[in-house]
Amino acid sequence: MPDLSVAEVELEIPFHDVDSYRVVWHGNYPKYFEIARCRLLDQLHINYADMEAMGYFFPVIEMDLKYLRPIVFGQRVKVSAKLEEWRNKLVITYRIRDIDSGETLTKGSTSQVAVSPQGVIQYDAPDALVASVERVLGAR
Repeated sequence: MPDLSVAEVELEIPFHDVDSYRVVWHGNYPKYFEIARCRLLDQLHINYADMEAMGYFFPVIEMDLKYLRPIVFGQRVKVSAKLEEWRNKLVITYRIRDIDSGETLTKGSTSQVAVSPQGVIQYDAPDALVASVERVLGAR
């Protein structure tokens, strides 16, 4: 049975994402994380539209990135996103690997919290979000 707390996407690095040295510009890595995060949230039935329907926004409040090896134009990579925490805030870890070698190129994490439309931060995740995640993943 697949681990539904993990989602993966494969990308081929386009020319418009690289600098003059044909290395991915550092500001594009969060975009790659976001692509994998959206796949994961869809898989968990808590995508951004679902969150908004619950009455909350989930902004990223913290991001950590570790660049291990450069990623270059035309390189094929696999980006994985793994849900680590969901009861208080959403914590997702990421890994970008070279498809051919399997080598880890980048790793990182993000944290997101529930915020009401009035801008009030919730210190516990909404019950509907926790229930949805646990229904998909099974109680852990």
